[in-house]
Amino acid sequence: MSAARNFDDLEYQQALGSPSPPTFERPEQYPAALPAQESKPAGPLKRDLVAGLEKGLAVIEAFDQERPRLTISEVAIRTGLTRAAARRYLLTLTHLGFVTQDRKMFALAPRVLRLGQSYMHSARLPRIVEPELHKLAFALKEASSAGVLDGDDVICIAATNSGRLVAPALQPGMRVPAHCSGNGRVMLAALAPAELDAWLARQQLTALTPHTITQPERLRQEIARAGSLGYACIDQELELGLRTVAVPLKNYRGEVVASLNICAHASRMSMEQLLEQCLPPLLQAQTHLRMLL
Repeated sequence: MSAARNFDDLEYQQALGSPSPPTFERPEQYPAALPAQESKPAGPLKRDLVAGLEKGLAVIEAFDQERPRLTISEVAIRTGLTRAAARRYLLTLTHLGFVTQDRKMFALAPRVLRLGQSYMHSARLPRIVEPELHKLAFALKEASSAGVLDGDDVICIAATNSGRLVAPALQPGMRVPAHCSGNGRVMLAALAPAELDAWLARQQLTALTPHTITQPERLRQEIARAGSLGYACIDQELELGLRTVAVPLKNYRGEVVASLNICAHASRMSMEQLLEQCLPPLLQAQTHLRMLL
């Protein structure tokens, strides 16, 4: 075994702390306060991570709706890579079929959809939620979707509509800002206070409509209100004309794992009508899904 490996193992054991606290035979031997043991590492050790995979995925995520085509320099800026490294990753992804190249411009190829398909076909959550979405859409004649919190956004994992409303966000894989979506609010309400503080501290609350809440303290109040009520209402904050009511989806342990909403157009339904007609079926779906999650 190499000296470097021995040093790594020693460093790891020190990070874990001693296996048991010291013992004392007489009371006077106890110190005034024992130093707290260091906690175990929160995640894997750096030497166990594959940096190349992490950077390759960051290159794929650099492309979005606003910037579907990027140069090598733009990818380098958006990912924090050097230009030479960005070039190598782009050429590798092009060779593998995940990226296309047109002179100096690069874009994602349809093959990237395989990554999303792998989740949709293998993940348990979308398969469990989809039947409930169809029941809600059929009974209420309104659109319904389910989402999960991912950083600053909510990712739609399943969606359906009655044919009366087509919203861009109601497609699996679409991302919407968590701060102005019903699904986002109810999941943010489930965060621990310290986690919510950290989340709010890093936000740039963009106004997507004149109704969007962009004041941190007011948003905090609305998140707390959603937690207290057990549901969140969004009145045209994400999109003009779109009203939403959402509830959290909990597993059998009571942990919030996703969220479920009903969307209606403001011209057809007031917020009071939305709550009266759509919240009870949502709560029923929430109760049913808790037994399955």
